[in-house]
Amino acid sequence: MSNLDREAAPSLCGGRGFVVAEPVRELLSPRRVKLGESTEVRRLLPNLGRRMIGAWAFVDQYGPDDIADEPGMQVPPHPHMGLQTVSWLHEGEVLHRDSTGSLQTIRPRELGLMTSGRAISHSEESPKSHGRFLHGAQLWVALPDSDRYADPKFEHHPELPKVTAPGFDATVILGNLDGTASPGTTYTPIVGADISLAAGAETRLPLVPDFEYGVLSMSGEVHVDGVPVLPGSMLYLGCGRTELPLRAASDAGIMLLGGEPFAEELIMWWNFVGRTQEEIEQAREDWMTGTRFGEVKGYDGGPLAAPTLPSTPLKPRGRTR
Repeated sequence: MSNLDREAAPSLCGGRGFVVAEPVRELLSPRRVKLGESTEVRRLLPNLGRRMIGAWAFVDQYGPDDIADEPGMQVPPHPHMGLQTVSWLHEGEVLHRDSTGSLQTIRPRELGLMTSGRAISHSEESPKSHGRFLHGAQLWVALPDSDRYADPKFEHHPELPKVTAPGFDATVILGNLDGTASPGTTYTPIVGADISLAAGAETRLPLVPDFEYGVLSMSGEVHVDGVPVLPGSMLYLGCGRTELPLRAASDAGIMLLGGEPFAEELIMWWNFVGRTQEEIEQAREDWMTGTRFGEVKGYDGGPLAAPTLPSTPLKPRGRTR
């Protein structure tokens, strides 16, 4: 998914100097962003107060939207570099195309994982014949310097491992949760899990104390370490936890995001993650001149134009504002 803001501002991310090294309860409110004609997303990362959680650098949550009489998601071809995209659905379908030749319909609880490496372009759209509702999240994972020039690739994992208990069902999207590992390719110590809780369920989720964590609410009401987290909001939890108390006030769905704090300082501008202003400038020029990022074939429409770069210098900084 693209950052479609026409006035794209740089996000200065990464570095361990701003990691909260102890448990906290920091509730993040979303910024509402239009994505095409009929989809509005709630942007949780980057946030005014929090830029990253582990290597997770971008989180959009959307829906449930009634798109029965609407085109639904329509994101034209656009570029990425230096990151992975994670497409995750609770309802609906998204048709993915990219410049490696991938063509894949992604359905609920299936992992669509695109690794941009040095350069890739892709489009995302609701199929012409689609279900009534669209509900999901789009997330980006920053690639470390050692892997950000790799060849681009796309993975589709329709079956993912689960961790279950009475009233609790967790699908492991990326990384490892309680000894259960996702087949998705990762480049840093990380975890992403989709968790369903039955009304009244209480559990204590095992965590890695060296990771920092956040919980994104998708539906219902769940109390995370005593804090009610409602749909479209995220609770940042810091580091230093060995377990996380969860209690569902209703049937609820959440996403657990975590990872080892990302050591490198980054610049994230539009759909690019880099380390220097020169990298970002070159990536924008390459996209606008039709080089390096390849071609997305089969999409009915032209590619997105890149926004104008800001007049102020882009400098890599820390994880918080």
